[in-house]
Amino acid sequence: MIPTPLSEHWQLILQHKQNLLDSAMTVLTASEYVFNQGERQPQRMTELIESGDLEKAYSQNDYQQRLQQRLVNVKDEATLHQQLRFFRQREMVRIIWRDLAGWAELAETIRELTALADCCVEQALDKLYQWQTEFLGTPTNKLGEPQQLIVLGMGKMGAGELNLSSDIDLIFTYPDEGETQGARKSLTNEEFFTRLGRKLIQALDSVTVDGFVFRVDMRLRPFGDSGALVASFDAIEDYYQTQGREWERYAMIKARPVNGSEQDKKAISELLRPFIYRRYLDYGMFDSLREMKSMIAGQLHLKGMEDNIKLGAGGIREIEFIGQVFQLIYGGRDLSLQQRPILTILHVLAERKLLSGYAVTALKNAYEFLRRTEHRIQAWADQQTHVLPKDEAAQTRLANSMGFENWQDFVKKLNEHRQQVHEHFEQILTAPQAGDETTDTVALLTASEAEIVEYLEKWGYHDPQLSQQTIEKLLDQSPVKNLSQTGRDRLKKLLPLLVQAAAGTEQPDNCLQRMMPLLESIMRRSAYMSLLVENTLALSQLVKLCAASPLISHQLARYPVLLDELLDPRSLYEVPGREQQKALLHQFLSVADDTDLEQQMNLMREFRQIATLHVAAADVTEVLPLMRVGDQLSELAEIQLERALQLAWLYLSSRHGLPPAADATDMTQCGFSVIAYGKLGGLELGYGSDLDLVFVFDDTREGMTDGEKPVDVMVFYTRLAQRMIHILNTVTSGGVLYEVDMRLRPMGNSGLLVSPISGFADYQQQEAWTWEHQALVRARCVAGDQKLAEQFSNIRQQVLSKARTADELAREVSEMRQKMRQQLDKSVDDSFDLKQGIGGITDIEFMVQYAVLAWSSSLPDLMVYTDNIRILDALVATGKLTQQQGTMLADAYRYYRSEANHCVLQEQPAVVPVAKVADFQQQVNAIWQHWLCEQPV
Repeated sequence: MIPTPLSEHWQLILQHKQNLLDSAMTVLTASEYVFNQGERQPQRMTELIESGDLEKAYSQNDYQQRLQQRLVNVKDEATLHQQLRFFRQREMVRIIWRDLAGWAELAETIRELTALADCCVEQALDKLYQWQTEFLGTPTNKLGEPQQLIVLGMGKMGAGELNLSSDIDLIFTYPDEGETQGARKSLTNEEFFTRLGRKLIQALDSVTVDGFVFRVDMRLRPFGDSGALVASFDAIEDYYQTQGREWERYAMIKARPVNGSEQDKKAISELLRPFIYRRYLDYGMFDSLREMKSMIAGQLHLKGMEDNIKLGAGGIREIEFIGQVFQLIYGGRDLSLQQRPILTILHVLAERKLLSGYAVTALKNAYEFLRRTEHRIQAWADQQTHVLPKDEAAQTRLANSMGFENWQDFVKKLNEHRQQVHEHFEQILTAPQAGDETTDTVALLTASEAEIVEYLEKWGYHDPQLSQQTIEKLLDQSPVKNLSQTGRDRLKKLLPLLVQAAAGTEQPDNCLQRMMPLLESIMRRSAYMSLLVENTLALSQLVKLCAASPLISHQLARYPVLLDELLDPRSLYEVPGREQQKALLHQFLSVADDTDLEQQMNLMREFRQIATLHVAAADVTEVLPLMRVGDQLSELAEIQLERALQLAWLYLSSRHGLPPAADATDMTQCGFSVIAYGKLGGLELGYGSDLDLVFVFDDTREGMTDGEKPVDVMVFYTRLAQRMIHILNTVTSGGVLYEVDMRLRPMGNSGLLVSPISGFADYQQQEAWTWEHQALVRARCVAGDQKLAEQFSNIRQQVLSKARTADELAREVSEMRQKMRQQLDKSVDDSFDLKQGIGGITDIEFMVQYAVLAWSSSLPDLMVYTDNIRILDALVATGKLTQQQGTMLADAYRYYRSEANHCVLQEQPAVVPVAKVADFQQQVNAIWQHWLCEQPV
């Protein structure tokens, strides 16, 4: 039974669709627009209802197919205008009905509204282009290739988030300059596309007896209303490189090519990306974004703004602003933030911990509530408004359509959402110290020597005259004198903050001096001055680390991009596990094009610097034990080696094809392995350590690669190794990834760069010196073919477990150690060389190596591990060392390495007073004498 409030007219329309009756009253009481469409166009409403389209969501191509059918016989612009408007009216009724009936989630509604707009733009443009070329010829570039007008959707259209009565913000562009061909009179491409653009705007925007399709706003184009209606890609690029303003970066986040070939879409997107997203964290945006925030806040006081759910306090625009702030600052470094939909961005911000989960949940819930409210307001009369109604009937209608019994309950919930949004909005870009003008900033830049000394005395500097000279030396540098006004303003704020922060350290004068090279370095990219001004935590962590280690301060000065890591102390001192580190590296490199090796190499270097900074920060603050420092730096090197091997493999295989039995993507079957010796092999890598590497390949794989330019397998693997070395130790703007030392390969520098595994085995069994077998103790496979790694492990065990004459072995190890000490030991009367001194690190390492070579034939447990501490544990377990001896050697080794590590962080030689190590030195030497100078056990 049809409810009596429905008119006979609507009863007639709905009589064949009983399942629509429940929703009809809800929809028709909430949308005068739908009601009027049914009253004025009953046949079209009947067709829509009987088609079943009201009851289903459209797929991605449904709009395109439906409009294509409608326009197939259209031959002139007047009919095109009419059919576009009929189509829009039908589909808007359908979308509004589904929204008000509760059949469509917000995501579906905004997706379909955007798809409707895209479809109308694309197909109208196709028709108009076809007709215009018939009269004016086809626009081409200098190569004679046809050109198309590319429409950039901006704002909500670009983001796929159109509302029920949105304008569509557009920019028109085309790939290349040129002129038309095929007509009696040629036009420039700009003239052709200007005419075409005007026709498109008229087709969509003009109000006829049938209404309009979409209101079109072109003001976001270069130079706004005063600029040309269309511009080539080159003109667009030139404008944004030379004229683009910060608010345009904000707007361009949403830019999306609506039509055109995939090649043209990619080209314009790639062209715009460097303008929108800066490669480094863009803290220079803070001032500009704060100005925009102030403008937004200033508009809140305008009359009627309190009822505007888009522009008012806690409205939709504030949520979008919060997301876009993080996109502009972090998007250049994080590809996942280079997306358009705001809900997607909020999700990423929670994942990246840039916003708390609580804040993101609140913002998401508010956004959905506000957008649904916006649609209910606009559904009433298809009008572009975001203002809450004033009259009581409209208020009740809106509240009911939102699922509330009365206006008061609805407003209460709405205000809760808006208050939460506004609180988060107010917190964004709030930096009390950034606007603090009460500090003695001016004095440091312009005051006399005496005034600065007095200022430093006030802050407790031990040697204010020295620190004054440090500041004066900085201010006399040409980078300071050549600063822009913006840079000078930032320095004016930052310098006293640094002075005050350094004053809180044990040695403020040293700390301040260490920070000067960094300050000089970041002046060339003053956004980093903004970072430190804006972020108290970053500044305090910088001072803490510089006070603790000159190595860290020099690294920060050399690579200011590392300052980004100081922002969150929670993550700064976190050191991720291996799998997490691999995932982070993958994410870090995802911004690079697969074919851009130079960018990938730079990013790998930057990642190593960042990861090493985390380890060093955790190290100097004693968050990370010494042994974990070596583990972390070794794991970092291993995942970088894996990545370098992948890059080299992709490069070689794309040119020459694959070796026999190799898999294109599975490096565990590649027939090539990277063997680490020395510190990396022993999981004891230090800051700045070289990598001692040996490359081996499976020589049972004979023949040629299977590509268009095949090469012999041996040649392929040799080039693979050369490519890896190039990736690792080529000097780029990011420095060197790792210095590679290949001298431990068979026959040293005169040997093959890549050894066949059978030849490696023969060499180790028959030709290698004792010292090479000692080196093998700490050797392990760190990347590459899994079966080859197993073969290497077997060879290692066979070589290490060979029966040896104890006297001869002891003599050879002792002689080698003596030669090293004569050349390298820096010990003097009261100073002890931690590495080369008698009873030092190398003595312990040589004793461990001697033990493995001497006793592995009967004690295979000694060959299991490659690191010294666990081999010492095995020597205790097998009875070759007493528990007391094993504990002493392990403690001495850890202590020596800890002291040596501390010296590295302080950029000092690894030499300490003898008194600090006398007990350990004597006890270690006693075991050395017993094992290697007396009759061996």
